[in-house]
Amino acid sequence: MQQPALARFHPRERVPGEASKDCAVSDLAGDIGTTIFHPVGTAKMGPARDPMAVTNETLQVRGIGALRIIDASVMPLITSGNTNTPTIMIAAKGAAMIA
Repeated sequence: MQQPALARFHPRERVPGEASKDCAVSDLAGDIGTTIFHPVGTAKMGPARDPMAVTNETLQVRGIGALRIIDASVMPLITSGNTNTPTIMIAAKGAAMIA
């Protein structure tokens, strides 16, 4: 915040104290960092033509036999509401596919 490159933005310190060591910076980030989003999409479900899709429509991991991912990570995009109910639905459908 005190670097000349940021001066034109007139930054203000919102949390008292100065972090001068790497561990202090990570401690501050952990104390004040937050997100309003639930992480999803790290194992995106999608059709074979989608190069970013990790899982297919039946939640199977591409290229790895007998492995399915059944959690919020298969959501291609975050939902507009809470992710809890869609995750429960994914779990129910995934369990039915395995059974």
